[in-house]
Amino acid sequence: MTDTLAQLTAKDFTSNQEPKWCPGCGDFAVLQQLKNAMADLGLKTEEVVVVSGIGCSSRLPYYIATYGVHGIHGRALAMASGLKTARPELSVWVGTGDGDALSIGGNHYIHTVRRNLDLNVILFNNEIYGLTKGQYSPTSKVGLRTVTSPNGVVDHPINTAALTLGAGGTFFARVMDRDGKIMREIFKRAAEHKGTSLVEIYQNCPIFNDGAFDPFTDKDRKADTTLYLEQGKPLVFGKNNDKGIRLDGFTPVIVDLGDPSVSQNDLWIHDEKDFIKANMLARFFDDPDASEDFLPRPFGIFYVEDRYTYESALSAQIEKAQENGEGTLEELLAGNNTWTIA
Repeated sequence: MTDTLAQLTAKDFTSNQEPKWCPGCGDFAVLQQLKNAMADLGLKTEEVVVVSGIGCSSRLPYYIATYGVHGIHGRALAMASGLKTARPELSVWVGTGDGDALSIGGNHYIHTVRRNLDLNVILFNNEIYGLTKGQYSPTSKVGLRTVTSPNGVVDHPINTAALTLGAGGTFFARVMDRDGKIMREIFKRAAEHKGTSLVEIYQNCPIFNDGAFDPFTDKDRKADTTLYLEQGKPLVFGKNNDKGIRLDGFTPVIVDLGDPSVSQNDLWIHDEKDFIKANMLARFFDDPDASEDFLPRPFGIFYVEDRYTYESALSAQIEKAQENGEGTLEELLAGNNTWTIA
């Protein structure tokens, strides 16, 4: 028996179910780093609930030795919202995918984000429907040939960062599935945030969309195509940290740090609290394979805002309503306004 007074390890969060994902799937890495983060946070298994909808990512509750709910397609956030409202003391995590959350679950996604319940949402984005065998998803790139787009996708893809911030999100981060150390730290920051934290993970599907994120993972290109955000530090990237981002008015431009006329003091300094700049970072969405003059794709924490949570405001309303003691059903039904009909 585990000593509940001692801090648990990742092994304590490992269930007796064998993860059933395809070899090479990025989900394995996410699962491991989530268990690591839960242990680092000092959580107890009985304090945690993992909620999911439908998809490869939504098998997550089976593989973590906590309470879990495997729901129906697109409804994970709705279930998690009800759970957190009823049991605000629990640590509630949501495992969802780009199809589950942004297609059939898109309406729930927007309203969960704006309500700002204290939920930790992990969005596995592989830009494809994997479990249902390779249909294009809301985040699939234009031109991608799939079983449901044999001549190429014509839908404009959803930008998860822009959608989250536009809906009033208070925490948004992005990470690659293979960046385990960064992922682990971001999960911990997300859990410590009081509000809806949204962590988008670029996760490779080796069967139906292999290499979707090659421009950001290829060892010969990664340094020039990715930008890692660090609080209070300038936006610098490149193989030799020889490139930076400077603002020309409200336009981000790439500068060469080897140019003697350019200094790091001229560069954009990352500030997680700056909503305007976070929205600009969300639009760093160029495709390196389709543009010669592209901005690097940002990874890390884009934005953090301190705002009251839905469940705390609701609890305060209930306490206020109970100040006058118990009422009756008749009084409740009658309300404060009555009319007398002559």
